[in-house]
Amino acid sequence: MAARIDRAMLLAAGFGKRMRPLTDDRPKPLVELCGKPLIDWAMDRVTHHGIDRIVVNAHYLAARIDDHFAGNPAVTISHEPEILETGGGVSKALPLLRGPAEGGARSDADAAFFVINADSVWLDGTHPALERLNDAWDATRMDALLLLHPTVATDDYDGPGDYHLEPDGRARRRAEHEIAPYLFTGVQILSPRLFAEAPDGAFSLNRLYDRAEAAGRLAGLVHDGEWYHVGTPRALAETEAVIARGQGRSNTR
Repeated sequence: MAARIDRAMLLAAGFGKRMRPLTDDRPKPLVELCGKPLIDWAMDRVTHHGIDRIVVNAHYLAARIDDHFAGNPAVTISHEPEILETGGGVSKALPLLRGPAEGGARSDADAAFFVINADSVWLDGTHPALERLNDAWDATRMDALLLLHPTVATDDYDGPGDYHLEPDGRARRRAEHEIAPYLFTGVQILSPRLFAEAPDGAFSLNRLYDRAEAAGRLAGLVHDGEWYHVGTPRALAETEAVIARGQGRSNTR
C-alpha cells in the first residue's frame, strides 16, 4: 500500500487567454461552473482526500486568488512576479510543499505530492480518482504518475491525443504524426526527484515528463469516471449543461 499523500499544489497562475472575455476581470480558476469557481471543484477533491497542506500559485490577477483563499489555513499562496509556466511554478513552490522541518527527513515516497490544474474538472468513477492515483503510486519505479482519459470519451475532441500506455503502466508520449488514445487530464502525482537539475525560471512540466519517460519512470493511470475540458467559454457552457442534466455524460446517453 502506497503511503498516504498529504500535500498538493493547484496550478492557478495562467492568463486564461482562451477563456476570454470571462477572464478579463478574473483569473480562469475563479470562472464559475454550475455556480462554483473552477478551482473549488479541484479543491473539493483534494480536501476530500484528507489533504490539509495545499499550495496555490498565482500570477495573473493574483489578488483575486489571495482574496478567494483568505482565512483558509490549509492554503499557502506561491506568488510568481513573473509567470513561470507549469514546471517553473512547481519548482519554485517545492519548499512550501516540503514545509518546515518535520522532526526527521521524509522519504521520497512520503514526499510525493499531487499537482492539479486549477481548472481540471472531473467526476469520480467507482472510487475517487485521487485515491486510485495514491494507491497506484510506486516511488520505487515512478517519478510521475499521470491521470489519463480516453480520447474517445472526450466530447468535441478530435486531436491526436497525448499518450500511449504500455502493458506495465508506463506512459509514452505520442510521436509526431502518431495518434495516441489518451489525453492528460492535468491531474498527477510527482516526486521531488523529478526536479533534480531542473532549469531555473520558466519551463513546462512536459520537459520533465519526457526526461522521466526516457528513464522509464513516467507512468499513467486511466480515469474511470468523467473528465471535462473547459478551455473556452463554449466548452464551459457545454460542460455546465451536461453536468446540470445529470452529473455526467453516462447519465445523458
